[in-house]
Amino acid sequence: MTTFHGIGEVPADIAPSAVTIGKFDGVHLGHQAVIARLRDEARSRDLVPTVITFDRNPLALLDPASCPPAIVGRGQEMQLLHDAGADQVIELVFDEQLRSLDPERFVRELLVETARARLVLVGRDFRFGARGAGDVDALRTWGAELGFEVVVVDDVAADGRRISSTELRTLIEEGRVADAAKLLGRLHAMRGGVVHGEARGRDLGYRTANLSPDAEGMMPADGVYAAWASVDGRRVGAAVSVGVNPTFGEGIERRLEAHLLDEALDLYDRELEIAFVEYIRPMRKFPDAEALVAQMHADELRIRQILGYPAPADTVS
Repeated sequence: MTTFHGIGEVPADIAPSAVTIGKFDGVHLGHQAVIARLRDEARSRDLVPTVITFDRNPLALLDPASCPPAIVGRGQEMQLLHDAGADQVIELVFDEQLRSLDPERFVRELLVETARARLVLVGRDFRFGARGAGDVDALRTWGAELGFEVVVVDDVAADGRRISSTELRTLIEEGRVADAAKLLGRLHAMRGGVVHGEARGRDLGYRTANLSPDAEGMMPADGVYAAWASVDGRRVGAAVSVGVNPTFGEGIERRLEAHLLDEALDLYDRELEIAFVEYIRPMRKFPDAEALVAQMHADELRIRQILGYPAPADTVS
C-alpha cells in the first residue's frame, strides 16, 4: 500500500489507475462499498485502485464556521482507506490553488496527468472544480476526449437511509457508539499517546491511562463507556471515562481516561487505541470519593459483562 502526500510525491511513471475522489471522513460502510467497487473495476481492467482525498475537510477553507470536526484523524483515515481496498492513496493539499482549479484543469492536471486515470468512479451528485462547476456529464465528456471511463455508483443505505458522515458524526456526538459501529462496520476509535494526568485514578484504586489531547479520532459525548484498548498489538478490555471530572472540579478541558481491566501496564509515552463498544452512563458529580469509587465498581461489573470478562476475584463467592 502506498500513500502520496501531495502531487509532488506522485512519480511521473505511476501505473494507470482506477480512481475515486472525495473526503472519506469516517470511512464508513458507504465509503467502503465504493472502494470495494473501485477495486473490482480496477482488477477487471488491470488498473491500480486509487483514492484521491484531501488533507482537510474543504469546508475548513471554504466556510470555516460550518466545518464539522473530523471523525477520524489523517493517520487513521489513510490506514482505513488502504484496509478498505485502495492500493494507492493520493492526499491532496486543499489550499487556494486547488480550490481555484476550474473543472477542466482539475480533470487534466489531477486525474489524467497526476493519477493517470483510465477509470473514474463517482457518485451521482459528484461535483468538482472551482465552485463545484463540474458535474458527472462534464466528467463523461472529458473522459471521452482524454481516454478514461466514468462509472457512476449509487449511495449505500442502512435501514432505508443513506449512510452519511453527517449522521455518523451526530451519533458519536450523542454517545451512541453502538449505533455508530453499525454504520462504520467496526468500532469507532481514538488513537494517540498516553500522557501524565493527575494520578487521581491511582489514588482511588483505579489506575487510568490518559489519552493525549491531540489524539486522532472524534471524542464521543461525555460519559462512561465499555471499550477495547489496544497497545503494541495487544487488545484488552477497558472502562473509559470521557469529559471533565465533576466530582473533583478539575477544569473544563475534556479528557479521555481508560482503566484497563486486569492489567497494570506502564503505558506512558506509548500509543494507545480506544475502540468504543457501548455507552454506560453520563458523567455525574458525586458527594465524595467513596461514592465515586462505589459507582466505578458498579460500572466495572457492567463493563465486564458487556465485554465477556469474568468478575474480579474480590466479588466472586
